Amino acid sequence: MERSVHLEVEDGIGTVRLDRPPMNALDAAMQDQLREVAEEASRRADVRAVVLWGGEKVFAAGADIKEMQAMSYADMAERGGPLQEAFTAVARIPKPVVAAVTGYALGGGCELALCADIRIAAENAKLGQPEILLGLIPGAGGTQRLARLIGPSRAKDLIFTGRQVKAEEALRIGLVDQVVPAEEVYAAARAWAARLAAGPALALRAAKEAVDRGLETDIDSGLALERSLFAGLFATEDRETGMRSFVEEGPGKAKFR
Repeated sequence: MERSVHLEVEDGIGTVRLDRPPMNALDAAMQDQLREVAEEASRRADVRAVVLWGGEKVFAAGADIKEMQAMSYADMAERGGPLQEAFTAVARIPKPVVAAVTGYALGGGCELALCADIRIAAENAKLGQPEILLGLIPGAGGTQRLARLIGPSRAKDLIFTGRQVKAEEALRIGLVDQVVPAEEVYAAARAWAARLAAGPALALRAAKEAVDRGLETDIDSGLALERSLFAGLFATEDRETGMRSFVEEGPGKAKFR
């Protein structure tokens, strides 16, 4: 089977490349490959940060509607689990993840971008959850991750109307974190990833887990998780390196292994 999701690793940065022209429509095979690649990026020691990238023209325009049209309730009841598991695998990559969004990021494409830690968008990008226009709702995490990111009222506006959001509005409402010219999107995403790829991997992993898992629970449970992760880092070489460098050379000069 021809692959449409690839992991390309260079200088500690793993680029998860979507490659199903012309619109990177996320069919079932692509979803399964996405899960496999996310799991590979999670376990590989030479991958220290990840970029999600659909190419220069489009991030991902959504699910494969022709494939979905032929599916029954029973089909989707069976497929819904693997669909969500693929996106959850991306969200759970225990390393910094940035989405480099060009062109359309709609439906499943928007949901995939939501799985990243930050989103850098092209000036011509358009994002949205248009499932309502098909008589559906988002099924790959959109109702949950979007509301957690931009708040329930704004999330309901986008989900209820199915409207597309241009880059400028996406930045204003917090759906994306940075907007750059289209030709600079991937370079900007790599620059963000490269800065963190040189950081303390275990501390970054703990920070991501504390924030993400903390949002899923009450404040007391979140604080308990933070306390445990914080204490655990005192057993790491990176903590020793960072504190020694701070005392001897000042802040921000540590070189982590």
